[in-house]
Amino acid sequence: MRIGHRPERDKRITTHVGLVGRAFGASGIMIDTPDEKIEKTLHAVSRNFGGRFSVKTGVKWLPEMRKWKREGGAIAHLTMYGERLDDVMPHILERAKESKNLMVVVGAEKVPKEVYNLADFNVAVGNQPHSEVAALAMFLDRYFSGKQFTKNFKGNKTIVPCERGKKVIKAEKA
Repeated sequence: MRIGHRPERDKRITTHVGLVGRAFGASGIMIDTPDEKIEKTLHAVSRNFGGRFSVKTGVKWLPEMRKWKREGGAIAHLTMYGERLDDVMPHILERAKESKNLMVVVGAEKVPKEVYNLADFNVAVGNQPHSEVAALAMFLDRYFSGKQFTKNFKGNKTIVPCERGKKVIKAEKA
């Protein structure tokens, strides 16, 4: 859940939050502000590089978070002011296993107090100002224990690791 998205100011960062979420194992992104450009961009990446990744913009974050909690889902809010990532991750993994649903909240502008209160976990990925993109990447890497990097997205294009240069192969049409 991306809250506080300002389309003219945050489009690149919010797009990167979506790209990192997708590449690092999230199943989708919800963004509080309607933004058709971000929807198109993230859908195009999923079409080209594969994987299932839902994108919804214009989501009212407060009702969505309340609904998530009512349905038994867990919520982790990434912030500089929470508990240390490594200290709280075992508890998040345990809670997520029980609920089978984890919402990760990433803010753009000042995060409303209700987010801190609704979250099951307020997670500090470091205690210095830095990018929400970095926080999400670190969180998801710890959450999935690096297993997300062996996932086959089965896309039209695949990036092949190589020492130098860029190698992208296109899927053969059946």
